[in-house]
Amino acid sequence: MSLNKAIEHGKEHRKLYNGAKKYDKHCCNHGTCLWCQSDRRYKEFKERERYKFDMKEWKMDDNL
Repeated sequence: MSLNKAIEHGKEHRKLYNGAKKYDKHCCNHGTCLWCQSDRRYKEFKERERYKFDMKEWKMDDNL
């Protein structure tokens, strides 16, 4: 019995596959698409911005 037929008759309880991977094969947990990378590396980006801000403040304090 095919998956679609089993779902119609209530024999199968899995959801139909309609995730992001259906449209972009690189879109997965450790994918290389820009959306996945930005989600996965959010903490790294925030940390980098904090370091930039700290360096800018440190340089301003140094000039006084």
